[in-house]
Amino acid sequence: MKDLLLRLAPPLGAFLIKLIYLTCKKEFHLPKRLPDPDEPIIIAFWHGELLMQPFLYRKLRADHKVAVMISDHRDGELIARVVRYFGIEAVRGSSRRGGVKALIAALKKLKNGYDIAITPDGPKGPRRSVAPGIVALAQRSGAMIYAFSYTPTRYWQLQSWDRFVIPKPFSRIDFYVSEPLKIDGIDDNEAKKLVRSLLDQITKTE
Repeated sequence: MKDLLLRLAPPLGAFLIKLIYLTCKKEFHLPKRLPDPDEPIIIAFWHGELLMQPFLYRKLRADHKVAVMISDHRDGELIARVVRYFGIEAVRGSSRRGGVKALIAALKKLKNGYDIAITPDGPKGPRRSVAPGIVALAQRSGAMIYAFSYTPTRYWQLQSWDRFVIPKPFSRIDFYVSEPLKIDGIDDNEAKKLVRSLLDQITKTE
């Protein structure tokens, strides 16, 4: 039954996500300082706002290679299969499971020109907290961090730990990308606060 779910759910999920997006009006709020096309970046967004991020990424970086850090647990495999339909690769592991392996793999991806997307509060929270992974990744790679967020005018919000946001069809979605943040040489705790502040500045949902 689980194998059947893993085969059928990803294409259906990807189709429904694209359908919601196509029915909605969109407004994109991009930073004044756009990324250098030849420099890889780190994208940060809250776990509860994961659903529509592939569309915002492609607005910012139409043809760039990108991989997202996804946990090794069972739900992570489902997410990894869904994001493939958006041309996004997966790096498996989290701060709780396979963290060192995932960090090394993500650093290799950055070295090879990939952008890396990460949910600082994933995979299980606490909600809107910043785990050490994004700080280690940014400091060791020297890559800029851009925070992503979106706000639908009408949406469903699940009662999950991350309060997952699903835009309702035919609503309007405002997409936001922050100005870049570089945290080289900054104390880890201070760096985590800066990442949290960057995300909070553009996050409009409760």
